[in-house]
Amino acid sequence: MRRLLLVLIILIVLLSCGLALGGWWLLTTPVTPPETVTLEVTPGSSLQRVARQLEEQGVISHALLLRLLAKWHDQEQQIQAGHYTFALPATAENILQRLVRGDVDRVNLTIPEGFNLQQIIERIVESGHGEAARLWQLARDQEFIASLGIDADSLEGYLFPETYHFVPGTTEAALLRMMVEQFQLNLSAEKREAARQLGLSLHQHVTLASLIEKETGVVAEMPLISSVFHNRLAINMRLQTDPTVIYGVEDYSGTITRRHLNTPTPYNTYIIYGLPPGPIASPGRPALYAAVFPETSDYYYFVSRGDGSHHFSRTLREHNNAVQKYLRNGR
Repeated sequence: MRRLLLVLIILIVLLSCGLALGGWWLLTTPVTPPETVTLEVTPGSSLQRVARQLEEQGVISHALLLRLLAKWHDQEQQIQAGHYTFALPATAENILQRLVRGDVDRVNLTIPEGFNLQQIIERIVESGHGEAARLWQLARDQEFIASLGIDADSLEGYLFPETYHFVPGTTEAALLRMMVEQFQLNLSAEKREAARQLGLSLHQHVTLASLIEKETGVVAEMPLISSVFHNRLAINMRLQTDPTVIYGVEDYSGTITRRHLNTPTPYNTYIIYGLPPGPIASPGRPALYAAVFPETSDYYYFVSRGDGSHHFSRTLREHNNAVQKYLRNGR
């Protein structure tokens, strides 16, 4: 009898060890899907259903194991909806934590510095992340714009140039909100205070920064370009900047003409005094900074050297000589 009892105890111990080792092996051995698996976890999906789908597609070895792990961690109700891709070897624990973190697939969208509203909307549409009609409607919707903390007629200038990462299916409203929030994050208290001391409203700050952004791609020049604009504004001298003229005409085909310069529009700074009524593009960080931290100078003019940089002049005579010099070099 004792011998039988001993044998039973040994068998139970061996069975327990075997089960423990088997469980440990299942927990710690990564499973490699037979092919790349995509899974859409819809809002409200049960863990039982998701675990079964993952087992059927070879992402995990046993659905029950994933459910037991979730119960152990008290995470049965914590899985996140979204679009997931499984391709690399992973343990059941790895898979569970991905579902709990909401480690869903994300797409990228890059908005370059100096893009205007039309170009940004075209980029979003071409990338397949929104419909043009809806984006235009939102970008001009006063109630929506006000909800973002912006006091303007449109979102021109306020959609910050950046590379954005977001989940597929993000709505147009959520995408525009993300861009405006990024703009707000890059408008530091230091910049806001500098603008206030210069007597610039937020809208004027962004407008001036957009002019600087469009005038030069050389970041080191931006504070000097800014100084020219500030110097002109201080003596009520027209800004006379070509990018504003281009923004205000509908038939621009790549060459600015005398007719363009003489066409009266709210953005023609060869005719109007002061800043145009709003931004002409989305300025980046350096331009936003340069607009309220201009370099101290006595320059009132600048002309392109033809290599992306500019020559700066104090007087009209110096400027005219520089224009002739760089025109000759151009020819």
